[in-house]
Amino acid sequence: MVTDSKDKIYLTLVYAILTLLALVVVFPIMYVVSVSLTPYSEVVKNGGFAIIPTKINFDTYSTFLKDNTIPKAYQVTLFITVIGTLVNLAVTTLMAYPLSKKNMPFRNVILMLVVFTMLFSGGIIPTYLVVKSTGLINSVWAMIIPGTVATFYLLIMKTFFENLPESLDEAAKIDGASELRILWQIVLPLSMPIMATVGLFYAVGHWNEFFAAIIYISDNSKYPLQVILRGMLTQNDLPEMDFERVVPTESLQMAAVILSTLPILVVYPFIQKYFTQGALLGSIKG
Repeated sequence: MVTDSKDKIYLTLVYAILTLLALVVVFPIMYVVSVSLTPYSEVVKNGGFAIIPTKINFDTYSTFLKDNTIPKAYQVTLFITVIGTLVNLAVTTLMAYPLSKKNMPFRNVILMLVVFTMLFSGGIIPTYLVVKSTGLINSVWAMIIPGTVATFYLLIMKTFFENLPESLDEAAKIDGASELRILWQIVLPLSMPIMATVGLFYAVGHWNEFFAAIIYISDNSKYPLQVILRGMLTQNDLPEMDFERVVPTESLQMAAVILSTLPILVVYPFIQKYFTQGALLGSIKG
């Protein structure tokens, strides 16, 4: 009986903590959604808090859709997310596959140089000078090319390739298959879990792109969504349209948060398992 009583107390405490944490996470989301949908006069009447909308209008969202700022930012973000992720996966795979071969010449030296980049970097100014010398300044490719390969994801993918059965590789070589054919027809179909995992990490990084944009991009029409959102939240870079005559600034800010996070909120429940398992997938397989 004593044990049962202690278990009940323990479970009650655990559920109470989890409920509190859930409220801490859900409350800000509810507030942002509510303020973006509620007429600002109603928000003011409630003392600045509107958790559950009493009146709903979509004036803020329709105002955004009438201006080109948010749609352009969405186009840039979608471009660097889709194209950037494909480039990342292609180059990372083409590096990880040969490095997974133990008989590759100078393999250890190359791996040492790869790992070295995780410990030391050239810094912002040398990187900027390299990007400038290649003519990528003020180009969307400046947000893709400099980060084409992430060392951590490269090592994860390499480890995954190393744990694939060597017999498949040997049998394909006996049949006369080249390395590229083995990679394309045998290795990649077996590597969809790690490709999906690394691809998702790359995609989320591109979707949240901010730092590279403010460093390399000065043309407002090429800003990704997160830069536009940051400008709205700080009220330093509101779109050229005089929004404040239509809807209040705070409502605009909350709507901008929703517009920038909604795709991730919709997609994340379907890809959560890849995020929770992906970071260790390459290191523990086998």
